[in-house]
Amino acid sequence: MVSSCAQTNWYRAMTRPFLVSIDGPKGTGKTTLLEAVTKALRAANHKVIRLSEKNSDPCRRETMALVNQLARHPCRDLELRVCERLAESRAWISRQVLPAQPPGSIILIDRWYPSDAAFRRTVPFDEILRLNIARNVQVPDLHVGVVTAAVTSWARAAARTRGLGSTVMHSLDEQVACTEAFERAVVEHGWVLCRNEGPIEQATLQIVTEISACVDSRA
Repeated sequence: MVSSCAQTNWYRAMTRPFLVSIDGPKGTGKTTLLEAVTKALRAANHKVIRLSEKNSDPCRRETMALVNQLARHPCRDLELRVCERLAESRAWISRQVLPAQPPGSIILIDRWYPSDAAFRRTVPFDEILRLNIARNVQVPDLHVGVVTAAVTSWARAAARTRGLGSTVMHSLDEQVACTEAFERAVVEHGWVLCRNEGPIEQATLQIVTEISACVDSRA
């Protein structure tokens, strides 16, 4: 006989929102892809919640002040402070925002700690990962890393109405380094790699298939 405690734990596991993080360098088409994946999942009768780390950060002004300071005076100590500030923000989101989402929903979050693998230069990603885990930042049920050739993402980002809009990447060489570092992290940590270089439908199908398989495996 299954205990009532075990049954309660099983129910919570089955109904807990399924968290998917979508990360990658700038200009890889994450926003367009998120919109397409959301539409496809909702068409399949899934309850989908769209969140972004940026818009959920309760101390966004302080976070960006540190990021801008780092851009003007790059050094390891400042970069570590940025990493700590972001981890604190994610810990707050993990406590206050994620549990408040509807049971059984699929949460698609635009950027989470995997993005640090692309944008940080002097603090190793393994150290950043430990910072986040130590603060009980929620680990996504599925990590998706979206990439393109660096020259493609650089051109896309630069062509946007708002421009590159980056306090981190200022040249194609930096974009190349960012892309290479992120792809290494994807491989090392076993995240899903999505090359968003063909038709958007192709990348959308890949991600929707991955999400559906993971959600079905919990049933």
